[in-house]
Amino acid sequence: MRARFVALADAAPAPAVVVIDVLRAFTVVPWLYDVGAARVLTVAARDHAFHLRDATLPDAVLAGEEDGRPIPGFDLGNSPSEVADRDLTGRTVVHRTSAGTQGLARTVGSPVVLAASFVTAGATARALRDAEVEEATFVITGASLGRDGDEDLAAAELIAARAAGDDPEPTPYLERIARSDAGRLFAPEGPDWAPPADLAMAAELDRFDRAFTAVPIPDLDAVEVRPR
Repeated sequence: MRARFVALADAAPAPAVVVIDVLRAFTVVPWLYDVGAARVLTVAARDHAFHLRDATLPDAVLAGEEDGRPIPGFDLGNSPSEVADRDLTGRTVVHRTSAGTQGLARTVGSPVVLAASFVTAGATARALRDAEVEEATFVITGASLGRDGDEDLAAAELIAARAAGDDPEPTPYLERIARSDAGRLFAPEGPDWAPPADLAMAAELDRFDRAFTAVPIPDLDAVEVRPR
C-alpha cells in the first residue's frame, strides 16, 4: 500500500482517507463509545452542534473544543481523561473540534474514510488491508493552527507501515507525541484544558481493537464516526 500524507489545509476527497487526530479528537471518540455512547456525530461548527441539539436531537451530549479550550455551553471538552469518567450509556454525542472533525468535513465524498489515532492504530491498519487499498491519503490534522502536527504524522507513519505488512518498533513513534508542538502543551505547567493524563492516554497504543469509519449523514449535515 502506498501512503500519501497531506496537511489539513490540503485535505480533500480521495479513494481512501485516514484522518488522524492524536491530540485529541480520535483518541476521544473510542472512549466515547467505551463509556456507552450509542452514536457519535461530528460537525465542523459549534453553532451547528447547538442547532442539532436544540432542533433535532434534544438529548444529545455536546463535546469538543475550540482552539483546544472547552466550548461554553458544551457538556464535555475534548479530553479523554474527562470522558473516561462519564457514563454516556445510550446517548448520542455531537462532537466538534478544531482539527479532527474539520478533516472529516473536508473529505466527505471519499469511498473509504477512517478516523484514527495511536489508540486504534493496529485496527486501522487491518481495516486498510481488508479493504485492499492501493493508496491511502493520511490527513495530518495537527499540521494546522501553526503547529507541526508531528504527533499525527508519527501515527500515520506507523499505521501506514503496519498496513503495508511491516511491524516497526513503536517506541520512536510514540515518543514524538510529547515532543510535538501540541504535545508540549500537555505538561504539568501547561494550560488547565491540557491535562498530562490526556497525553498518557493518547500514547496507549492499540488500546482499542476497533477501527472507526466515517459516514456522511446528509440530513443532519454531519459525519457519523462509528466502530467497524
